[in-house]
Amino acid sequence: MATIKDVAQRAGVAPSTVSYVLSGSRKISEETRTAVRAAVEELGYHPRASARTLRSARSNVLALAVPRQPGKYRGTDGTFAIDISDAARDHGYDVVLITDLNGVAAMRRVVGSGMADAAVLMAVEERDQRAAALREKEFPVALLGRSEDEPGLPWVDLDWEAAVALALRETVAAGHRHIVFLSSAEHEIASRRGYALRGLAGARLAARGSTADIRVVPSSGEPEKLARALREALATRPAPTALVVQHLILLPHLLDEIAAAGLRVPEDLAVVLVGSFPDDPGGRPLPRIELPVTEMSAAVVRLALGAVGTDGSVPPGEQPPHRLITPLMATGSVIGPPSEPSS
Repeated sequence: MATIKDVAQRAGVAPSTVSYVLSGSRKISEETRTAVRAAVEELGYHPRASARTLRSARSNVLALAVPRQPGKYRGTDGTFAIDISDAARDHGYDVVLITDLNGVAAMRRVVGSGMADAAVLMAVEERDQRAAALREKEFPVALLGRSEDEPGLPWVDLDWEAAVALALRETVAAGHRHIVFLSSAEHEIASRRGYALRGLAGARLAARGSTADIRVVPSSGEPEKLARALREALATRPAPTALVVQHLILLPHLLDEIAAAGLRVPEDLAVVLVGSFPDDPGGRPLPRIELPVTEMSAAVVRLALGAVGTDGSVPPGEQPPHRLITPLMATGSVIGPPSEPSS
């Protein structure tokens, strides 16, 4: 295992200089900082003590981990990033985005560099290796979502299982008997993203307690594949009279495809959204369960700062707090009945 002396030798500096770079306690030239950080990464140096112990002064920066594929835009990521930045600013903190797809290596760089006091993880997987790496290094972290393997870490999440179940039950209560649930995209399910898996669990829960025909159709991040899946779902007989949608990234495209099929919303096909932004229900007042972005962002920042003792929300020795938000149908959401009895 590399030591601080190994890093100093590789960078050509004194061990005390390495400590200054990691702690940020003294002004060091950019050239020297670059050399030290390069040596840290090359050698895989990570202090056994937590970053809190190494730093005599906090950086007042949160690392927000949002793994992204180049060229692919997710409105959810941008909206949360802005609200998390706003919430962090209220606590005197700045936010640095970590978009590396290799999440574990990126988190190790955050720990080793001393760039941040804590991390917030988005796009949390059921078994999230980033969370495990940060816990191993005793680095403060809060999750926007849940990792089954890391129940001891603080997290905040919408109850996606309850949200999907609620949307489907409300749709059934409105009189619909043939319903399509357009789940999260196939790649999100394959990656075992928590919201995707819990949405599927909510659909199964609603189906078990209902005599209605609830068909689950995985969505896609590719417009052509999504259009094909939707056309096939609408062509089934008896024809569905309602569509409950969790995967909302391509919602405008989805609504265009429904119109191209000659169907009117909501007269011919009720469309119910799960997890929409409060200010963007697809450009029209569709019945929906809104994603409480501002509430979730404020909560996850408080949890992250609490993990480093900033606001005292996690007293030493106590279990890190969790926040599971109960879903509600948005005010004014009314799911209309089917235009005619299903056969």
